[in-house]
Amino acid sequence: MKLTFLGTGTSCGVPVIGCQCEVCRSTDPHDKRTRCSALIETEQTRLLIDCGPDFRQQILPQPFRKIDAILITHAHYDHMGGMDDIRPYCQFGEMNVYADSNACKSMLEMLPYCFAEHRYPGVPAIGLHEIHPHQKLSFGDLEVVPFEVMHGKLPILGYRIGSLAYITDMKTIDDAEVDYVKGVRVLVVNALRFDKPHHSHQLVDEAVAFARRVGAECSFIIHSCHDIGLHEEVNKKLPSDIQLAYDGQEINI
Repeated sequence: MKLTFLGTGTSCGVPVIGCQCEVCRSTDPHDKRTRCSALIETEQTRLLIDCGPDFRQQILPQPFRKIDAILITHAHYDHMGGMDDIRPYCQFGEMNVYADSNACKSMLEMLPYCFAEHRYPGVPAIGLHEIHPHQKLSFGDLEVVPFEVMHGKLPILGYRIGSLAYITDMKTIDDAEVDYVKGVRVLVVNALRFDKPHHSHQLVDEAVAFARRVGAECSFIIHSCHDIGLHEEVNKKLPSDIQLAYDGQEINI
């Protein structure tokens, strides 16, 4: 199974428009962060986690072949604002999208023309499926188990796919939900920055503590803003088994 980080940034992306900090001015491609999204692939199956407003830019370098399903973590625009750009993939058939009730409702409001009785020719063909935590899903040779994390006061979904767990926008998690993550080899988890606590996002220390709690062999930090610092410098500060992920990075699991 291969994981490709299509995007690893927050809702503003990096560089932030109008910002002149050293991260936003960096010429290191590792410091360029589009909105969070990931591809999970085997020889038989291809899953997309989230489809934000940078999806077109992110997917162009990837081989053009069928995406079997899109897994949405939550209803915020930076995680599902690129859904209209899936239309080329609908030549393989209806695109099946899996999301919780909040995200399903938001998608119907955001893309009403995709669900109209008489659809305009060429709009994305979307099969929208409401899912719930702990509801096992099977796609080809991949089994997916959604679990619940809290994005501030908003319950959202993380996903366990075999020995991988993918979490974005988490602030807290219930003890019972941690059991669905324990034992993974690879953990992907969010950390906004090192300091200045945020009401709905973890900081780096919180992400490191969570990785230790889960017991993952290796962990990758995503959903980081420009305040986290330069990619090269951040990785010097992190434990050897934890890395700051970057756009385009590929991990074989």
